[in-house]
Amino acid sequence: MTSAYVIANVEVTNPTQYEAYKKWSTEAMKAHGAEVCVRGGKVEVLEGDWHPQRLVLLKFADVAAARRFYDSSEYGKAKAAREGAAVMRMVVVEGV
Repeated sequence: MTSAYVIANVEVTNPTQYEAYKKWSTEAMKAHGAEVCVRGGKVEVLEGDWHPQRLVLLKFADVAAARRFYDSSEYGKAKAAREGAAVMRMVVVEGV
């Protein structure tokens, strides 16, 4: 089985409101077996013009598991809480 990674670059626009998103997204991650690899640590650009603000990297058993997390009612609560608090850019990538 091939693992999968959800990679997100988040531009937080309302830090106070974003706390509710973090709470609900944490619950969704736990409910769907996400392994949190990176969540908002210091970023150092090594090459190129990409300057992410807040990076998140989650590991799942496979792409289907990552999709179940993203499409879940638990994560739906997080997405609703995030509205107006952040700009989210998120992808799922099949691992090796």
